[in-house]
Amino acid sequence: MGNDPEMKNELWYPARSRPMAGWQASTSRRPWRLSSIALCAPPMLMATGCSRAPSFNILGSFFPAWILCGVLGILLTVIVRVLFVRWKFEPELSPLILIYPCLALFFTFSIWLLFFS
Repeated sequence: MGNDPEMKNELWYPARSRPMAGWQASTSRRPWRLSSIALCAPPMLMATGCSRAPSFNILGSFFPAWILCGVLGILLTVIVRVLFVRWKFEPELSPLILIYPCLALFFTFSIWLLFFS
């Protein structure tokens, strides 16, 4: 059983002693299938972004709207921080490392929903 080549085939292919011709032909077609998938996948993935992409023309250059929303969200967070310090409310907040990024994200997403939903 140890060195018999027919027995090895029986272990791998229990219903037959050697692989069928169709099995060998399918492995020769695999590179063509893989290459056709590799050629078709990028155009399909790029076509998913062909819907309306909100952007702004600023000095002749187009910027995505999410950048503008992010910048406005950060600016609003800075303004709110100045107000918190002026009103002496900042010592009541903790942890600040979570409060201000969450506030910036809140403003960013709120602006996005108000103007681009």
